[in-house]
Parts: sequence; C-alpha cells; structure tokens
Amino acid sequence: MPEFFNVLPPDAARALLFQHLTQVMPAETIPVQEAVGRVTAVSIPAPHHLPTFRRSTMDGYAVRAADTYGASESLPAFLQVIGEVPMGKAATVTLGSGQAAIVHTGGMIPETADAVVQVEHTQVIHQAQQFPHEIEVFRAVAVGQNVLQIGEDVRENSEVLPAAHWLRPQDLGGLLALGITDVAVTRRPRVGILATGDEVVPPTETAVPGQIRDINSYTVGGQVQQAGGLPIYGGIIPDNFAALQTAAAQMLAACDMLVMSAGSSVSVRDMTVEVVDGLGTPGVLLHGVATRPGKPTIVGAVDGKPVIGLPGNPVSAMIQFDMFGVPAIYRLQGLQTMPRRGLVWAQLTQNIASESGREDYIPARLADGEAGLLATPVFGKSNLIYTLVNADGLIKVPLNKGGLVAGDMVEVRLF
Repeated sequence: MPEFFNVLPPDAARALLFQHLTQVMPAETIPVQEAVGRVTAVSIPAPHHLPTFRRSTMDGYAVRAADTYGASESLPAFLQVIGEVPMGKAATVTLGSGQAAIVHTGGMIPETADAVVQVEHTQVIHQAQQFPHEIEVFRAVAVGQNVLQIGEDVRENSEVLPAAHWLRPQDLGGLLALGITDVAVTRRPRVGILATGDEVVPPTETAVPGQIRDINSYTVGGQVQQAGGLPIYGGIIPDNFAALQTAAAQMLAACDMLVMSAGSSVSVRDMTVEVVDGLGTPGVLLHGVATRPGKPTIVGAVDGKPVIGLPGNPVSAMIQFDMFGVPAIYRLQGLQTMPRRGLVWAQLTQNIASESGREDYIPARLADGEAGLLATPVFGKSNLIYTLVNADGLIKVPLNKGGLVAGDMVEVRLF
C-alpha cells in the first residue's frame, strides 16, 4: 500500500490551507433581526449617542444631589415634590432648591436635576391629591447617582461593531437600539457536498446487505449550517472516475467550497486525490493528517476555494470536518478566529465585588494569556446593551462567595 504523503499536525495543516484561501464572500444587506450568526462586512459606527437623553435607572425622585447631602435615617432631608415626569415624555419640570420630581426607571430626568434617590430610601409625608407634597430622604446621593448620562453606553461616531464580527443576539439589540435596522454582512458560503461509493444509498432507501445509508452528507451539512454556510447536496456518485470528476467540477464551479465524503483512504479504489488535482491550482495540499480518527483526510484548494476529502467513517468525517471544514467556512466569511462556545475556565484579571447569598453574573472579555484564557470584567449598568456587546461571556460568582479575587480561576459562560 502506498505511504501517506505530506502528513502534517492539524495546526500546521490548517495554516497551510488558510494560506490558499484568498477569497472572502461578497457583502449583502439584510434586516438586523435576521442577522444572528452572520458576519459583518464593514465596520459600523454609531449614528448618535446612546442614551440620547439622561435617564433614571431607578424608580424614585429626581433631585439636586446637594439637597440630600448629610441625609440619614435619624436626620432625613426634607424635599418638596413639585411634579412627575411621565414615561415616554420629555421632562418639563424645573427644580429649585429643596425640590424633587417623581421619575420612573428608564424615564427622562429634568435638566435641573443631577441625581435620583431610590423610592426605597424615601418616605412621603403630608400626602396631597395634587403637587406639591413633601418627602423625607434617608440616604444621600452623589451627582450622577442612579442616572444614565448621554452617551454613557455609546458615543456618536464610535465603532460599535468592527468588520468581520460574528453577530450574536446582543449585537442585534445594540444595533437596533441605535436605529440601525439593516446591516451589511458577508454572503453565506455555498458548500457543495458529494458522497461517493457504490455501496452508499440515500437514507430514504432500505439498505440491503453490503449497502450503507448516506449519513455523512447530512451530518456534514448540519455542521456547515452551524458555521454559517449553506449546504448544497450533490447526491451520491458511484466509484467511477469520470463521473466523480464531472460532478466535482460542476459542484465546485457552482459553490464556494467542495466536500467529498469517502474515497480518501489510500487504496486502489481511491480516486479523490486525482480528482482534486484535476480541478485546478494548486489542488491537493496534503493527503494525511497526524490525527486519529481521520488520518487519510485530503486537504486542498482550487483557485482560492477549499476542497476537503473526508474519510467515509461517520465519526472520522465529522471530526475532520470540524477541524478543517468549519474553520474554512468562517474564513470565507471573513473571520480570522472561530467564535468560542460553551463553558470555559479562565484566570480573572481583576477583583469582582459581590454579596454572599446570590449568584452574580458579570460580563467579561476573554483573551489568550501565556498560561491560558484571561477573563477581564466588563462593568456596566444592566440597562446598557453594549455591556454585553463588548463581552464574550458571563463570569459566574457562586451563591455563597463574597466576591472574586484577581488570579482566581473562574467559570465563564460563553454566548
């Protein structure tokens, strides 16, 4: 039996393939609500500040912070409530010294106010049917406390998402919050899938002794969809060189990537290497990867398009496609690295305060460090969507932990 040639470890094999992937899919514009899992084609700037007006983060009273200084349970500050800011309306109330206005979470605060006192830290006295009436304030607030400032989430003209960014649900929310309803994304790569073998029959047929149903086309097709590609099924090609060559050439011409299942082992029936080499330049890059299962995988490229020859074994086919096909699909969409998924552990880069008796989830950005992943908290108010847009996942602070210390290994839930 001939020896495998040009066998490389997976990382080196991927790097070799990537050197020959010269194309990125052209851009198309789609509605933002349809864009999850797509990749941005261009950088997206903010058309305006977010928020566009100062908003309360609490139900309570808009005040001038100086009027609350020194307030306590034993020595409250007395303020006169002169009005209310209705939700969805501009604040028209003007506060003078010792005055306050009722505000609601997310509502606008008056220009003359600079802080909000939580309703829980107040008590109404001398209740009246109409304004004014008085309240006691039991806790002082600082300037800016419980208030979202103009542009605190996003500054006008700042880059909110870079080009070649894999869009997640929070990214869609961030774009829509800015009134961006359409987004330019790279087109989904079309991935042609061919099954080969006289013994292979469609899943809809009854397999007689000596035959097997084609499942590789559809498991690989599912992987293609998960990576953002469009599987194009070319059916089952018999063990005939001319038939396989014709089908492969037609499929590659119509698609951005070609995958052939089976026929990749070194045997007298192996035609896949010859077929790939006959499709164009450079053809086969390597035949054999230093892995198990899936050693006889074929990795090639033709005119900037990836061509993968997978083993017929279903487990080998899925593993090898995950190693080479999935990264290639992301590359065709413009991504240089694959999105992270699932749960990971990372080293915390700075302290996180918490209260025992609850689980806290802190947005975090992940980066590669010398000893593994590093997690840096992204602190921000819960009503600022870009707190999540700028994060890769959530750090879990366990129920009975009073915080986390820089250097701790922490669980990060990716999203």
